Amino acid sequence: MAVTCRRLRDEPGPDEGTLVLVDRLWPRGLRKADAGFDEWARTVAPSTELRRWYGHDPERRTEFRRRYRTELDEPERAEALDHLRDLAHRGPLTLLTASHEVGISHAAYLAELLNG
Repeated sequence: MAVTCRRLRDEPGPDEGTLVLVDRLWPRGLRKADAGFDEWARTVAPSTELRRWYGHDPERRTEFRRRYRTELDEPERAEALDHLRDLAHRGPLTLLTASHEVGISHAAYLAELLNG
């Protein structure tokens, strides 16, 4: 499995495979006609409450991951995560996020989980 992640607005690289937006909210200023990705998996994103609490604060990263992993066990989110696993088994998968801090984003954590 080859799962990577990047910022939505960054230039695509070669062989990114299936492109999936994994944010709960639609990115500001992006028209749906200009989206440039294959799917929007909003149900796999952290809850609004967890996202706001985390705020991409590096000191909260460990606790964020623990809480997010618990959320990913919820049936709807687990189904969305399984769908991403299926996509990854078919070929390269790139998770997209509007986050400025991709390395500490939920997308990076999802990529780690999927790469196992």
